[in-house]
This record gives sequence, structure tokens and C-alpha cells, in this order.
Amino acid sequence: MDNQKSCCSASRSSISVNNTVSESEQNLESQVKQKDRENMVYLEGCTFLMGTEDADANPFDQEGPIREVKVDPFYIDPYTVTNREFQEFINDTNYQTDADKFGWSFVFHLLISEETAAKVTQAPVQTPWWRVVHGANWQHPEGPDSSIEERMDHPVVHVSWNDSQAYCKWAGKRLLTEEEWEYAARGGLVQKRYPWGDTLQPNGEHYCNIWQGQFPVKNTEEDGYLGTAPVHAFPANGYGLHNMAGNVWEWCANWFDRSKKDEHNPNTLMPESPRTMRGGSYLCHDSYCNRYRVAARSSNTPDSSSGNVGFRCAADV
Repeated sequence: MDNQKSCCSASRSSISVNNTVSESEQNLESQVKQKDRENMVYLEGCTFLMGTEDADANPFDQEGPIREVKVDPFYIDPYTVTNREFQEFINDTNYQTDADKFGWSFVFHLLISEETAAKVTQAPVQTPWWRVVHGANWQHPEGPDSSIEERMDHPVVHVSWNDSQAYCKWAGKRLLTEEEWEYAARGGLVQKRYPWGDTLQPNGEHYCNIWQGQFPVKNTEEDGYLGTAPVHAFPANGYGLHNMAGNVWEWCANWFDRSKKDEHNPNTLMPESPRTMRGGSYLCHDSYCNRYRVAARSSNTPDSSSGNVGFRCAADV
């Protein structure tokens, strides 16, 4: 694997499209809805070993070195935010996502209908399996002729970091820090590659939704899915958390550049600086992007969205 390869995500900055996007802030202060904590998982704080020094780690992603990190107690959702939950947020706030404001989002080429594909004229040079699909958004994941009607328990996608922040604010929650995310994903295990251990398919069983076959032209769907899977699919890890590997990338609060210590200070970096994503997605494959490992990292700009990126929420104790 070439560690310098781009990951299976695409940034809006890679596409030159003329858009007039309103910069006005969505005022959600009066819309905050304190969600019930009963359905969240409480995790005790502790010190754990974060990062990896495995031979196949991606050095440009700053995965290492292995270091001790202290995490305070917090609550975490057992699942990523679903289409059903995001629909409730939209109905309550009339929020407009970045994909809606731009008028387009990135869709994986094998998921687009022939009718939609005939209208596509743009794709990122470095990741040509993505297509710029006008009308693609969280409600229409593969374009205007697609629907989430049969996927309400699937993770919401085509949501930017900005969108995930808006949802969290409404729900009275927040995004996880990278430290919290990796601690949670490890499920109590120490320095294992995956949330369940070191073997990708224990006893030949699939424990996550990733790519099988030849990427990006043929997915054999041995795990049962070409695109997203329901958020409760596959076994939970030791902390009762589902899909901490594969399915969809999960936005985290941190800047991707680990040298920036105060990720909550908006003055430390420009607003468009990349934010961290964790967990990998249904497009990850070890021949190209093996970032479904627990310690793996990726990033994108805060306004970028695609069909394989979602998020889950945390809350303070």
C-alpha cells in the first residue's frame, strides 16, 4: 500500500464550482433539545494507550507514536446518528445542510443510477471514483432519484462537520474528541488493530462493513452491503458500541493537525482547516485505504460532504 495515497474521501476544495453560499449562521440557540441520556453509554475516564506503530500505519496521518492519554468520564451514543434522527432535527429547525447550500455532494460512482450518471460532468482528479452529483444530499444519498425511505435506520450521510456541529447543538450533545473516540472504539482492549481484536474476520465472520473485491470497480458484498448498513448491524465492541470500524467515517471535534493543541479555539487555524474523521467506511480496502483500523485517522474540510461520512454524539457527565 502506498501510504501517500489519498483516502476514500473527497474535498469540496478539489472541485471548482461556482456557488453562492450564505455565510449567515443558523441560530439554533432557541432550538436546543436536551436528549435523553438513558440511551447513551457511560464510559469511565482512564488512561489508555493511543496511536499505533504498526508497519502498515500511515505516517502522513500522524497515527503514532503510541502514547498514554487520559480521558475524563463521558457519555457516547452506541450508534451513529440515523436518517430518522436527522429528519427530526431538520423538521424541528429547518436547518439547511452544506450539501443543500452548495447544491451538490460527492457520490460513489457504483451507487449512481444510469440516469443520474448521464448528467455528471465532474469528478476529483485524485479520487475519480467520486462524482459531483447535483441534488445529492442527506435525503437523496445517490442523487435526486434516490431516497432514504427504506434506510431510516442507516447512518445519515452527506453531512459536513458544520452540519454535525449544528445537530449536536440542537440535541444538547457534542462531537467526540479524537482521544474519546479511540478510547471508546478500543472497547477496553489494549493496542488491538480493530474494536474486537487483531483478526479482521474472526472465525470467518464479518464484523464491519468495508469493501470486498477489487477497489474501486468490484465489490463482492461478502459482508452484505454495497453502501451503508443499518447502524445496529454487526456485533458491538466491548463497550456496547456498534460500527466503530467501517460503515461511515465519523467526524470528530479536533483539528487534523495534531500540533494544534487547542482545537476548540477558533483563532488557532483558519475555519477551512481540515477536521478529523475516524473509523473508516464501506469504501475502505487494504489495497488502498486500510483506515478501518482503530488508530487510523483521516480528515476533510469542515464544509465537505460525501456519501460515506456521518457522525455520532457524545455528552459531558
